[in-house]
Amino acid sequence: MANIMEMAADIIAAHASTTPMSKEELIAELNEVHSALSALERGETLETAEDTEAAPAVSRKKAFGKDKIYCMICGKGFKTLSRHLKTAHDMAATDYRKQFDIPRSQSLASKNYSESRRKMAIDRDLAGNLAKARAARAKK
Repeated sequence: MANIMEMAADIIAAHASTTPMSKEELIAELNEVHSALSALERGETLETAEDTEAAPAVSRKKAFGKDKIYCMICGKGFKTLSRHLKTAHDMAATDYRKQFDIPRSQSLASKNYSESRRKMAIDRDLAGNLAKARAARAKK
């Protein structure tokens, strides 16, 4: 049994080194990983998140905030969601939209972040530069 506990502790230590976690989250994660490893050792099959159709961690109304956009799978907040979906959940934005019935018109970035990027593009005249580049390419 100590071997399983050591493996679970190593897994949680690796996860905690890259993700900030509270004491309660660490304990819950350790219990979950230990249970999973014990079940695997007994030869039982594990029920994955894909097998169970769980309710979203955050409602759609709360998920799309002004300063942050919250992942409806894990409930964590971000400026943009696409990178998190790919790295943490190995999911494309289109799959995420289908799973939670989110329209394509809804941005997966916070409103303030989108507005700051828009303002930066206007300040740097990126649209004018793009038009110049297209005109130069058309001449060739």
